[in-house]
Amino acid sequence: MAPRSEDERPTLEDVAAFAGVSRSTASRALNDDTYVSARSREKVLAAARDLGYSPNQAARSLVTRRTGAIAVVLSEPEARLLDDPYRTAVMRAGYRELADVGCQMVLIFSDTREDLARTVRFLEGGHVDGVLVFAPHRADPLPRALRLLRVPVVFGGQAADLRRGVHVVDFDNEGGARLAVSHLVAAGRRRIATIAGPQDQGAPIDRLAGWRKTLVDAGLDPSGLAEEADFTLAGGARAMGVLLERVPDLDAVFVASDMMAVGALRTLSSAGRSVPGDVAVVSFDDNATLAPEMTPPLTSVHQDPREQVRVMVETLMGLLDGKEPVSGRKVLPVSLTVRESS
Repeated sequence: MAPRSEDERPTLEDVAAFAGVSRSTASRALNDDTYVSARSREKVLAAARDLGYSPNQAARSLVTRRTGAIAVVLSEPEARLLDDPYRTAVMRAGYRELADVGCQMVLIFSDTREDLARTVRFLEGGHVDGVLVFAPHRADPLPRALRLLRVPVVFGGQAADLRRGVHVVDFDNEGGARLAVSHLVAAGRRRIATIAGPQDQGAPIDRLAGWRKTLVDAGLDPSGLAEEADFTLAGGARAMGVLLERVPDLDAVFVASDMMAVGALRTLSSAGRSVPGDVAVVSFDDNATLAPEMTPPLTSVHQDPREQVRVMVETLMGLLDGKEPVSGRKVLPVSLTVRESS
């Protein structure tokens, strides 16, 4: 068959005629509709290949009501997000995983009340097929504002109301903390402090609970051994200083994130405390650009942001195809990577 000119591009009618089926059957086959026999689908797809047929995306969107775009919404100050290696990993994973399923990522930062209103208007405007949300603060109004969206929403690590229709993919934060503290107990440490993350967020709340329960189970008293800080290097450094003043005989510390642990290591070094000789350190995240590169390298609870995003995307694609998950909450396992700091 001679190649067609640009003005003679094959149409859906051409494909249908070539395959010997009706136009509606050809359309359903090309849009992967379940109400088409396998034989008809094969004939239509073969005809499309032979003719060089490429469906017009705008017309296809009218039929499928799909835009091919997914929003990734991060509800934190922009400067903090860009300085946070974990959130940076989430953004990279979002781009990669969505690209792998043929979707375009639309990245949205939503921090202020004005951002919230603008974000909701955009998401309600039919610009995206679904939303992946990272809104860690329990008082954040964003999850509530998204409840009435007409597109599916999947939360990453959000301690959301698990009523029907709310979907969450999280890590086992409490279990990870138990792994970390059990490792320190097994190493003979008895004054095990913690630098906890912000207690308005689900993950650090669970990590603090895991630390406390493990100490109690081991017959150790957690009183006075916890200090809260934000997920920053400066926050970890300050909290470590407070703990050293309050509990000078501490011999280990469980830190709620790798970035905070970097600050804690600096404070310990400035105070003349050797790691792990005087104080063993275990953190959470196992970030590839931080944990192995510290001096000494950090023992850290391993969680993979790409795996979380992969499961979120898988859940979202299922919802778009009309498949409701058995459970609204998926908890991903974590593990402990042991290095020289403990």
